[in-house]
Amino acid sequence: MSIFIETTDTENHRWIDARFDLKDPSAGRSLYEQEHVAGAVFWDLEKDMSDMSAVQGRHPMPSNQQLTRLLQSNGFNPEDSIIIYDQGGSPYAARAWWLLKYAGFKNVHISQKGFGELKQQGIAVSTVMPSHQPSQIEPDFNEEIFADQDYVKAVIGGDELGVLVDARSAARYAGLEEPIDPVAGRIPGARNLDWAQFVSSGEFQTEEDTSHVVQKHEPAVVYCGSGVTAAALYAILAEKGYDQLRLYMGSFSDWITDAENVVEFDRGEHPEAADDETRKILAKLIEEGYSGEMLMKKFEYEKSLLEKE
Repeated sequence: MSIFIETTDTENHRWIDARFDLKDPSAGRSLYEQEHVAGAVFWDLEKDMSDMSAVQGRHPMPSNQQLTRLLQSNGFNPEDSIIIYDQGGSPYAARAWWLLKYAGFKNVHISQKGFGELKQQGIAVSTVMPSHQPSQIEPDFNEEIFADQDYVKAVIGGDELGVLVDARSAARYAGLEEPIDPVAGRIPGARNLDWAQFVSSGEFQTEEDTSHVVQKHEPAVVYCGSGVTAAALYAILAEKGYDQLRLYMGSFSDWITDAENVVEFDRGEHPEAADDETRKILAKLIEEGYSGEMLMKKFEYEKSLLEKE
């Protein structure tokens, strides 16, 4: 069954609007209120598809109870055919798609077209906020597609079969830059497959061969910075026939919450100290006995605190 589909049918499918902007978290809801696919409900990345009160990364997984309430309030049932859209070529619809798969839904898809293109193709749109009779669904959650930090540690330690696939850019994977998290680098042993390379003109392209990174039937745990773009890569790989995938929802931002967790990076043994202040930080940490990976993690953290002052 195809994951990415093209359709403007609002009669035989339920629709979810998942538009979002990480730089402006209120933008998605505002766009939805201005106009949306007729009958579509709105799922906000941070209010519906994450539990921002939790501590497992920047966009923590909602609890099973929270997800159940969301599905019930929207009147969803397991037999529903559901299509999710965002602005096109973004990871937010994929996040919603993965959560529905996790909740046991079988007939759920991601719209290949974003809202603007759907509207141009003539899909029915509306400004009316839909009202649905609440359902009594009790989801059959599929833990086989989910990974937490303990599971990732088991993969690294060889207690679970699998490889780790990092969906971030090559520069962030290598630890050469980190614009968001206080520590740069990757989870040990991870392979890199940048999700963004599969996006062209606001659509996902799934034809490119990925077997040089991970084999089709090889167990794989996909992660990114906070579990958002990794959902897009997960969907792309699933579309290509990969059938042993897990999503580490906490991702790298969860991994680095444990100071004991090792971080790999493609740099020299010591980080660079570009000015007097950062040189003082580096000298202090070395004097305190930090070295190697832990030195890098502690240095990046201390430097981030300095930059915020």
